[in-house]
Amino acid sequence: MREANAPESPRTRRDLLAMIGTVAGAAVMYEAMTSLGHAAQSTYRGPIRLEGDARGASVLILGAGLTGLVAAIELRKAGYKVEVLEYQNRAGGRCWTIRGGDTYTELGGATQRCAFDRGLYFNPGPWRIPYNHSAILDYCRRYGVALEPFVQVNHNAWLHNTHAFGGKPQRFREVQADFIGHTSELLAKVARQDRLDGEVTRDDREALLAALQRWGALDRDYAYRESLLTSERRGFARDPGGGPDGAPKLAGPLDMRELMRSGLWRYLANGMLYEFQTTMFQPVGGMDMIAQALFHALGPEVVRFGRKVTEIGQSESGVTVAHVDARQGGEPLTSGADWCLCTIPLTVLSQTKMAVGPRMRAAIDAISYDASAKVGLQFRRRFWEEDEAIFGGVSYTDLPISQISYPSSGFLSGGKGVLLGAYPYGGVHAYELTALPPEERVRRAVEWGAQLHPRQYREEFETGISVGWHRVPWALGCAGHWTGALRDEHYADLCAMDGRLLLAGEHASHLPAWQEGAILSSLDAVSRLHRRVVGG
Repeated sequence: MREANAPESPRTRRDLLAMIGTVAGAAVMYEAMTSLGHAAQSTYRGPIRLEGDARGASVLILGAGLTGLVAAIELRKAGYKVEVLEYQNRAGGRCWTIRGGDTYTELGGATQRCAFDRGLYFNPGPWRIPYNHSAILDYCRRYGVALEPFVQVNHNAWLHNTHAFGGKPQRFREVQADFIGHTSELLAKVARQDRLDGEVTRDDREALLAALQRWGALDRDYAYRESLLTSERRGFARDPGGGPDGAPKLAGPLDMRELMRSGLWRYLANGMLYEFQTTMFQPVGGMDMIAQALFHALGPEVVRFGRKVTEIGQSESGVTVAHVDARQGGEPLTSGADWCLCTIPLTVLSQTKMAVGPRMRAAIDAISYDASAKVGLQFRRRFWEEDEAIFGGVSYTDLPISQISYPSSGFLSGGKGVLLGAYPYGGVHAYELTALPPEERVRRAVEWGAQLHPRQYREEFETGISVGWHRVPWALGCAGHWTGALRDEHYADLCAMDGRLLLAGEHASHLPAWQEGAILSSLDAVSRLHRRVVGG
C-alpha cells in the first residue's frame, strides 16, 4: 500500500507486519509473522542434557559466533574433544561491539578507525534482546552477563514523513493518541447508527461504545476533540505548573485526514510486535559482553583465530577441513575430526568447496541474506535528553536512515553520547546505503537525521562509523532471508545431517536475524549429533 503524498518505496517484512498489526490487530499480525518465519515463541525449556558416553569423539566447529560458542561449551561438557576455527581475530561473529580505537576493514578495502570517546560504543549487529528469548537470557544468567532494559517504544520520540505536516516531525504520543481517538470516534458513529446489527447484540453494542469512549478518550457525545481527557493522552500545549499561572494549556488533535494520509500510524504497531514488546534487554557495556562471557567459559585454547575455511571434506570415518591464514593466505593447513558442525553464514558457505549431497548444496545455494546497514554517531552532548526529554526509544522516518535509536543507558549522565543514526533493514535503502563509501554513509546519516533534530545534529556531531552488512567479509549480508516457499522446499534439507556434517546458525531456525535463533539452532544440532554418536 502506497502512502498518500509520499514517493513509492519497497516495503520490508517489518513494514508489512507493522501495518497488519495496526489495521487488523495483534492476532492477525502474529499469524503473518509466523508464516514469514519472523516470529515463533522460543522453544527453550532449560539447559540441554547430553546424556550417554561420547566415546571420545571429536567435533570440529567452524565459526566462533554465538552458535559455535554454545555448541563448543555444551559438547565439551559432554566429553567431546572440540576445536573451533574462526575467521576473525575475536569471538562473537555478528554479536559485535565497536569501541573507540577499534578498526574495521570492509570489502573493497575501506578501513575505518572508530574515534568514539572511552566508554561509548556501537552495536552494528544485534542490539536488543526480547524478554521471550529464553535461551539467550538463560545463557546470560548462567555466565554472568549483566543486563539492563532496552527502551524500544518512547512516547516522546519522533515520527516523521517528509511529505506530511510540512515535513515537521510529530511526537509518537500525539500520533498514537490522535489515531486511536479518531478511529474510535468513527467506529462509535457506526455503532450508534446501528450499522453493526447482525454483528453484535444490543448489550455488546453498549459495551463496545463504553470501551471506545474509554480507549479513544471520547467525550460524552463520542467525539474526539480538544479536552483535558485528550491532552492527558497526547500531552499539553503547556504542561501543568505551580503557582497562580500554573494552569495547563490544552492541545488540539492533529487533523484526522492529514494524519491518515501521513502514514505515520504504521509505526505505532512496532511496539506491538511480539519480538519488540516490553521488556527488552541489552548487555551492560555492549552486546559483545555475551560473546566475551561465553568465550571465557569455553577457554581460549579451544579456538583458533584468523583461519579462513577453503574446503570441507568428509568420508565414512571422519571430516577434514582445509584452512588458510585469513589475512595472508598461503599454504593451507588441515584439521580433522570425527564430526563437523558448520556455522559459517550461507552466503560464504555457498562459495566454499564442500563434500555434501545435492539436497544440502541446493539448500545452501538457495538462501539469500537480507541487506542492512547501521551508522553510529557520536555527539558532544546528549541533546535528545537535555533538549527534548527523549530517554531511549526509537524515532522513525521515511528517510533512507529509517530510524534513530537513542541510547538506553547513561541517562542524565551529561557529556557525550552515541546514537544509532541509521538502520534500514531490507529494501532499497539498505542496499543504497551499503553501496556508499563508509564516510559518505556517515555524512548522509547526519544530513538526513538533521531533518528530525535540525539544530543539534549540525552543531553537536563529532564523529561516526558505519557498517553495511553485505560488505562485511565474513558475513556478506545481515541474516538469512526465508519465504514460505523456500522453507517448504529447502529448510529440512538445510537442517538435516549430511554424513558427518551438520549446519547450524540463525539461518537454520525459525527465528532468523535473532541471536535466540542462533542458540536454539546450536542446541538442536548438538543434541541430534549426540544422539547419533551415542546411538552408534
